[in-house]
Amino acid sequence: MTEYNRNIVQAPASQAIRTIIRGATVLSMDSDIGNLVRGDILIEGSTITAIQENIEAGDAVVIEASGMIAMPGMVDTHRHSWEGQLRRLNPNAETLEDYCNATHYSFAKYYRPADMYIGNLLTALGCIDAGITTVVDNSHNSRTGAHSDAAVEALLDAGIRSVHACGAPVSGAWDKAHWPGNLERLQEKYFKNGDNTLVSLAVMAQLEPELWAEARRLGLPIITEFFGGEMATELQGLHREGLLGSDNIFNHCTALPDAGWEILRETGVRVNVCPRSDAHYGIEDGMFAMQSALRHGISPGLSVDNETSYSGDMFIEMRVAFYLQRVMGMHQQRCCGSEHHSVTLAAHNLLKAATVDGAACAGLQDKIGSLAPGKQADLILINAQDINLYPSGNAFGTVVHAAERSNVDTVMIGGRIVKRNGKVLGVDSDRLRAAIDESREHLFAAAGYKPDIFAATFVPLESAR
Repeated sequence: MTEYNRNIVQAPASQAIRTIIRGATVLSMDSDIGNLVRGDILIEGSTITAIQENIEAGDAVVIEASGMIAMPGMVDTHRHSWEGQLRRLNPNAETLEDYCNATHYSFAKYYRPADMYIGNLLTALGCIDAGITTVVDNSHNSRTGAHSDAAVEALLDAGIRSVHACGAPVSGAWDKAHWPGNLERLQEKYFKNGDNTLVSLAVMAQLEPELWAEARRLGLPIITEFFGGEMATELQGLHREGLLGSDNIFNHCTALPDAGWEILRETGVRVNVCPRSDAHYGIEDGMFAMQSALRHGISPGLSVDNETSYSGDMFIEMRVAFYLQRVMGMHQQRCCGSEHHSVTLAAHNLLKAATVDGAACAGLQDKIGSLAPGKQADLILINAQDINLYPSGNAFGTVVHAAERSNVDTVMIGGRIVKRNGKVLGVDSDRLRAAIDESREHLFAAAGYKPDIFAATFVPLESAR
């Protein structure tokens, strides 16, 4: 497959002129709207226009949602979407190097544009299936302009709201002549005419002032893999030179000293944390940084990071975050005599991180993250009648502690229904699986990898590094 097949997914149907979601338990995540035991949501085109207990909507298309929980679509603020076909290839990885051996130092070097397309498409469809309506695509494998085009076109075809952060590869041969000019080319090709309302552009870059300057010239957010213990010493200089601002988005932020957090808060740097990734790969102290962020007045988004070792849904991310922060707080108070008071997070705090705070991290807080008049109709319906959820004794507890992707009945993005009755719409499953299989076969053969579905560990390839 030298060209990628863009006929795997049909374009979502246009929004209805008026739609009413009737009779749902509403978790609006908006302080003015609040929560409704039973309420209606009126949508006109792509926009929410009213949320009340009873709305007369005339000839509006009715979605009957009695017994369901309506809530904002979740936001994954950091996902390496191009790795979609490498799912769970490395389930027992223990270090960041283990992750890199199974991605950057091996298969990534052999990605064609077709592989970028199918990796991004699979990830985006998986997000929709799991109730994630927005993903920040950290695309650090942009080997040529054609690779970047394929990644963007997959997001467009999937119909997901997304921020595509174009980034240079970590290893292997790539077309350095197209970097950083690729950013302006992408902006002109996909993001200037105003037709694209769901996908926006960013740059993925480390602490590279020249590249940051180019991103700022183009008005693009700057996304950085930031490991606080290792990189904190560089913050002061960046701050002194005025190079940090609200257009910076830092992933991870593990083991960052208080002085570093104070700089991030002062400069308005946006932050997301990675409960599973940081623990799974033992990144620095292995503990996601939510406690530290909250202590310094920063409300971080949540992110999955990748699917090469674990699943891609935010329900489990919220649960892992809930329990890790409990354990961390108890450890600090009982074992270490920490001077910092632990912040105990309730279920609704974790849902806020997966919605409202995620939207702010992505820079989309004016459009999404909560259900309120004027916001985009990015929302999901969770079937609380399902056997694993019924009876729902507490709506926040049901979502954060018990729900899973199979309970997501309906997903709407910008007023368009992209999942209904538990099925992602418009996907040719046979073509999708064929494209995934072809991509994996190519990557495995090119890298000299012989798959073993029962292997306990991923063995680094001779081509690594």
